[in-house]
Amino acid sequence: MRHFLDIDDLNPSELARIMNLATTPNPPPVLAGKGAALLFEKPSARTRSSTEMAVVQLGGHPIYIGPAEVGLDERESVEDVTRTLACYSAVIGARVFAHDTVKRMAAVSAVPVINLLSDAAHPTQAVADLLTIRAARGHLEGRVLAYVGDANNVAHSLAYAAGLAGMAVRIASPPGYEFSEADLRRMRRHGCEPVQVQRPAEAVNGADVVYTDVWTSMGQEQEAEQRREDFRGFRVDRRMMARASADAVFLHCLPAHRGEEVASTVLDGPQSRVWPQAANRMHAARGLLLWLMEQAD
Repeated sequence: MRHFLDIDDLNPSELARIMNLATTPNPPPVLAGKGAALLFEKPSARTRSSTEMAVVQLGGHPIYIGPAEVGLDERESVEDVTRTLACYSAVIGARVFAHDTVKRMAAVSAVPVINLLSDAAHPTQAVADLLTIRAARGHLEGRVLAYVGDANNVAHSLAYAAGLAGMAVRIASPPGYEFSEADLRRMRRHGCEPVQVQRPAEAVNGADVVYTDVWTSMGQEQEAEQRREDFRGFRVDRRMMARASADAVFLHCLPAHRGEEVASTVLDGPQSRVWPQAANRMHAARGLLLWLMEQAD
């Protein structure tokens, strides 16, 4: 049984296979007559919409389960909820607060489990990001990706994905917001060697892709004022984009806080690929589902 909890569950050829499946026209209805349980502890417009439509495109029936319907470790344990959902569905997708939750689900599930987001990883987003870069720049190997901001769950999965695809990764974060040494050791074991710097210009100079995310994620609202101060000078604006290569593209996983981590002139500008990136969330989910069904055969 294969699960998809983070990008490092894959090797380079498996990641390439998923990306190719994601762009396959007229995909086979591998979920015809089957359910896909989509468990959400945290709300999301893009994750829910993209995953539900991916299931529909493969002939399946998406079943949305919100926090009011299932109280994980309150009404029932994570393990018992997982075993129950596996009785009805061919796959379980989960958007959760703690990464340990999806690990516990995968440990007992009779069907594949997909991490739709946790505090440690956002692997479905990373697949969509690579699809977007490949469409914009033609190939991935040898490209330079600059990430400006908090080394959060998005950055974590993105660094793994870019590394597996043969891209160079630079990440600029203020002191205290970098990848931990434990994170870096784990990445190196999987062939990913991100370069960490504290000045955005060092990361962005000559880059093919410039990527950022919100400074304050869901659940960190009480830190918003301090984070705005700590990230002063990290806004991606036209002057920062001018440091990248002439044909660089800008990415953001959304939602964006216009005027904080990114200027509207960049988000809405000619180098932005944020809307194709959002559309690729659906294609990425479809590719992942196709690949997981292949592994289950």
